Amino acid sequence: MVIITKQSTVKTRSYNTRSVKKEEVERSWFVFDAEGEVVGRLATQIATILRGKHKPTYTPHVDTGDNIIVVNAEKIRFTGQKWSQKEYQRYSGYPGGQKKRVASEMLVKKPIEIIEHAVRGMLPKNKLGRQMFKKLYVYVGAEHPHAAQQPETLNS
Repeated sequence: MVIITKQSTVKTRSYNTRSVKKEEVERSWFVFDAEGEVVGRLATQIATILRGKHKPTYTPHVDTGDNIIVVNAEKIRFTGQKWSQKEYQRYSGYPGGQKKRVASEMLVKKPIEIIEHAVRGMLPKNKLGRQMFKKLYVYVGAEHPHAAQQPETLNS
């Protein structure tokens, strides 16, 4: 009697998902000009680059993102009636310590915080998100002190 055995072929992947370690991350610098840009759309592009999702080496548990410089923060725009209807709330922790500002007031007093608030809301709410947020630099006007890093200009 002859026993015929069927050989099984093992299918292997031709690729491996590689996790990047924090020592292996290569960071670059980018400049965004916020003049005439819609806040939410600008913030999503910034958050994507800060997280590192634009790179093929993206690893969710490692900060693989790049540094971002935003200039002309005072020249952003909102769509619709958000200048008069959107409110930014703060709370001091004391009774009666809640304060509200409309977006048009924020543009006059703290235009940098409009962009920072939008981007911070799109990052993870943990230590990793706080580490990513530290790589964001927002400036009023077209000048920034990071010329030595030779940042690339990004246009949306």
